[in-house]
Amino acid sequence: MIFESLKPKVVNLLSRSELSIEERLFDLCQLLENKIAYYNWVGFYFRNGEKEELILGPYVGAPTEHTVIPFGKGICGQVAVSNQNFVVPDVSAQDNYIACSLTVKAEIVVPIFVNGENIGQIDIDSNTPDPFSEADERFLEFVCAKVADIL
Repeated sequence: MIFESLKPKVVNLLSRSELSIEERLFDLCQLLENKIAYYNWVGFYFRNGEKEELILGPYVGAPTEHTVIPFGKGICGQVAVSNQNFVVPDVSAQDNYIACSLTVKAEIVVPIFVNGENIGQIDIDSNTPDPFSEADERFLEFVCAKVADIL
């Protein structure tokens, strides 16, 4: 499976301490977007200090105007409140969805925890309807755990 072959690449990429954290996260976004055909936008959002909002971090994909997302708004904002993965097989069926592009059909968001606190998340959009499986969730939980180690 593609996820198992990507795990060592994720670890190696994130361990490159000669690069800044931003550079490593951007490289990670590129790796995932390039290697997983249905990952069409890959990015990170992080909590903005003590404010109840998320700020866009490194990402790969179409530009987005959603650089600040209030807690509770959209899928990312809901994950900031729930502290749980959110898999959306069909974004058009979600009332609280923030549309980034008309081509996006599905989304998955997995939180990043540092010392038990939700400090951000990885957000992936797909132009393929209902592409995400439990294997995606487990892989992205692995990715988020490895990202947490460098934050």
